[in-house]
Amino acid sequence: FKKLVKGHAYSVTAFRDVNYRGQQEQLIRIRNPWGQVEWTGAWSDGSSEWDNIDPGDREELQLKMEDGEFWMSFRDFMREFSRLEICNLTPDALTKDELSRWHTQVFEGTWRRGSTAGGCRNHPATFWINPQFKIKLLEEDDDPGDDEVACSFLVALMQKHRRRERRVGGDMHTIGFAVYEAHGTQNVHLKKDFFLRNQSRARSETFINLREVSNQIRLPPGEYIVVPSTFEPHKEADFVLRVFTEKQSDTASPFWPVPPQEEITEDDIEDGFKNMFQQLAGEDMEISVFELRTILNRVIARHKDLKTDGFSMDSCRNMVNLMDKDGSARLGLVEFQILWNKIRSWLTIFRQHDLDKSGTMSSYEMRMALESAGFKLNNKLHQVVVARYADDDMGVDFDNFVCCLVKLEAMFRFFHSMDPEGTGTAVMNLAEVRAQPSG
Repeated sequence: FKKLVKGHAYSVTAFRDVNYRGQQEQLIRIRNPWGQVEWTGAWSDGSSEWDNIDPGDREELQLKMEDGEFWMSFRDFMREFSRLEICNLTPDALTKDELSRWHTQVFEGTWRRGSTAGGCRNHPATFWINPQFKIKLLEEDDDPGDDEVACSFLVALMQKHRRRERRVGGDMHTIGFAVYEAHGTQNVHLKKDFFLRNQSRARSETFINLREVSNQIRLPPGEYIVVPSTFEPHKEADFVLRVFTEKQSDTASPFWPVPPQEEITEDDIEDGFKNMFQQLAGEDMEISVFELRTILNRVIARHKDLKTDGFSMDSCRNMVNLMDKDGSARLGLVEFQILWNKIRSWLTIFRQHDLDKSGTMSSYEMRMALESAGFKLNNKLHQVVVARYADDDMGVDFDNFVCCLVKLEAMFRFFHSMDPEGTGTAVMNLAEVRAQPSG
């Protein structure tokens, strides 16, 4: 109608009051980003309305017009357009005379099937596995006319690479976010029970299949968790989460220690275990990689409730490397006892998280199982672990679970040896990197 393109996005570039036939007329200037196809109704280029205003006003308003720009009455604007979105370049754009700047925090993240793609709150069994980002609102707003103690901030969630995905048949995911109060919680990934017990304090207005969704929020000073998600679980995408605050805020970046190493001596070992070890190890009283594999696969075969492909040579070699203190590439009595205790403990944890007693553990429960074993991983590392150790059905069997824990412990111990001060940062040269066993 009158050269307006239905469903098209226009820009508002100016607003003016003019004296038209003795009355004030509100005019709004619109721009079509295409640079062509303009409004042909009242106050359009060359319309008769321009003949009835002051020539100076007419010249001023039409002088600064660009291709694709046109004027229309505010009444027509209200009738022809259904939605207006306001872009706040600064938090004070609409309310203050002085200029200030947003404080910005940017988080990169990924939703991956089996590890971090949990869907929205409608899916309580998996919602908690979504990436979680902790923010601290430290100062309330400067607003003398408002007695409410609150911090203003804006959350913007944008999915990445969607144009590239569209070229290969993909489309925009339906995305949104929720904000939860996290006062008193440790720097940990919050579990399912937390979200079942607590309502969100704020959220995106809706889940929608747009490139970006955002919402301006006011909450009291404190600590909060922002949980971005797709509407349905198992949807994979990369995203950027940006948090803009009027006042300075902070983020939490936890650093997780490695579980403590068990310290025992031969005197602590029971006679029954010593006799068993002597039978298994033979005359040299040491267990090689080959012997360890035979022992573990015989033991695990007795547990009919476990589905497993058995331990590989590489897996057993990693176990020996982890426990070998004297560089012999074999396990002595004490080393074997400590490894045996670990595997028994890990078996108990595995069974606790094999909720359906299928003999395998769901990758969605992998994070909780790893935390039970003493490893709290960030989202990125957790995604790598699931991609490496889960099968096509997102299941993890016992031998893969043990292999994962052995590798994690070896990596964490090496890192801590390179970071004795506990700064969370390690510097190493090429020779030190090469010295690390691959696996």
